[in-house]
Amino acid sequence: MISYFTIVHIITLVILFILFIILLVLSLKETRKKVLVAMIFSNFLVISMLAVFSMFVLDKYTKKARLENVTHSRILISESLVISGRVRNIGKFGISKCFLHVKLVNNAVESGKLTGSTVYKPTTGLGFLTNKIDGNAKKSTIEKDFLIAKNLRVAELRNFSASMRYPSYFVNPRMIYKLHCR
Repeated sequence: MISYFTIVHIITLVILFILFIILLVLSLKETRKKVLVAMIFSNFLVISMLAVFSMFVLDKYTKKARLENVTHSRILISESLVISGRVRNIGKFGISKCFLHVKLVNNAVESGKLTGSTVYKPTTGLGFLTNKIDGNAKKSTIEKDFLIAKNLRVAELRNFSASMRYPSYFVNPRMIYKLHCR
């Protein structure tokens, strides 16, 4: 099983912990209690924020994968869309999980079918307080996340397949997909 943390993550966390200890020892030289507590709290807060942000940055550069041969087909009998392809680990470290984010956007812009009410629908801006939803309104965007790979080793290639609901009223939709690994 491949862990979320690579050796680079662990080294970074160790360096940040050592930095925290050094700053803690330096702040213990303060004699005023209120200032000491403020220094320890700010030290903890800054090091924690650095640790969280550095994990995101390290993920971007250590967890690299690529989608290959992605195809999609619509299954009419079940009104679904099947997306299949391959995911390849192109980084130097193992990947614990890869997610495929799929966004399906209806193409409402066709000649003669676009009206002013399609583009702009006036609201009060307080609709979120009343939870009043128009019963005739149809979603023009559908988004879904799929877990397509777990424990992907270095240079490993793995097939995937995912299925999502396909609204029957969609006409000539645009599909956008992104790969996120961690």
